[in-house]
Amino acid sequence: MSLPPPTEKQAKIIWAALTGLALATIVGLVVGLVWGLGQVLHVLGPVIWPIAVAAVLAYLLDPVVDFFERRRVPRTRAIALVFFIAFVLVAGVFSSVVPRLVVETRQLVANVPTLTAKLETRATAWVNNPPRPFLSILNRLGIQWSVTSTDTNTPATGTNPPPVLTEAPPVATAEPVPASPSPAFFGQIDRETVQKATEWFGSALKSTGGWLGRQFSRLTGFFGVIAGLALIPIYLFYLLLEKRSISDNWTVYLPVADSTFKEELVFVLRSINDYLIAFFRGQVLVAICDGILYGIGFALIGLPYAFLIGAVAMVLTIIPFLGAIVTCGAALLIALVSFGDWQHPLLVLAVFAAVQGIEGYVLQPKILGDRVGLHPMVIIVAIMTGTALLGGILGAILAIPLAAALRVIMFRYVWKKRES
Repeated sequence: MSLPPPTEKQAKIIWAALTGLALATIVGLVVGLVWGLGQVLHVLGPVIWPIAVAAVLAYLLDPVVDFFERRRVPRTRAIALVFFIAFVLVAGVFSSVVPRLVVETRQLVANVPTLTAKLETRATAWVNNPPRPFLSILNRLGIQWSVTSTDTNTPATGTNPPPVLTEAPPVATAEPVPASPSPAFFGQIDRETVQKATEWFGSALKSTGGWLGRQFSRLTGFFGVIAGLALIPIYLFYLLLEKRSISDNWTVYLPVADSTFKEELVFVLRSINDYLIAFFRGQVLVAICDGILYGIGFALIGLPYAFLIGAVAMVLTIIPFLGAIVTCGAALLIALVSFGDWQHPLLVLAVFAAVQGIEGYVLQPKILGDRVGLHPMVIIVAIMTGTALLGGILGAILAIPLAAALRVIMFRYVWKKRES
């Protein structure tokens, strides 16, 4: 007995159910992939992070190596020359800038209680005596600002209660100790002493073993970090040296037979690489320039901790919008607490506006050109998600390639542009 075909309404319900099942399957696969990637990163983090850092540096230094190679310098010598220049620059930075950063960081940490007290005092004074322009704006809006004054000079009226004298309890007289204890008493003392000594020795041994285990873990972690830092130049050298061989032959090593699927895979990987080049060669260089400009501008207006703010801005402004907002907010807070006037916060805003103008009209057109990288919102969401799910700086670094891959796949296979 054959069933009748579904009606139009039933067919819509069936297709909607199948679509929901497919979406749930895709979401489950993505969640499982992210979880599995997080586990892999947790286990292989010491192996992966030096390669990731070396790959980022290779993106940045490859144009410099190509520049020397176009001047008829062999590629190996060009890489060695770039390494020497980078070493000189890093040594110069560490000898001139890093000591200043260390000093300013120590001063900021030492002055945090004082700055907090100043901030509370000035906030209270501002609430009790707000500026006239602020009051006029509130009056135009029909809002009445109530000022509450507190008198802190009123002496306390309470008196301390007199001390209560208590008599010491009578000392109990000790019973006379027998001159010759019985042998059973010695046996009881010996058993209790041995038992307590055994328990104390076991707990001490356990604590010592735990302490030694923690110290060994810290030691191995320290040596792991040192080994990773030592491997970064080696990975970087071979990535720069084998650049042409990798770019010409990487498709041969794909474990996929020649087919339409392999062509699509090659297209997707090349598109991801283009987006990564646009990001790391563009946004990172722009962030470095922004940090230098912020440090110079804040130093010119006399803002404390200007070098420290500029160095932090180099890292934060890699995240578009968010890094600039955090940098400006921190500079405004330090200016308000340190000077207590309105001129220096206005100067901070002027420096911020000048740096943003230079970035928008000079740096981005010169560095990025007409290349389109990842959208700023995509970068922000990717870094935040990678830091939360994958964990740490490594997760934030690897979140950018994952975001680029997702963008390429979505625009290639989901959000296709319909031809007219």
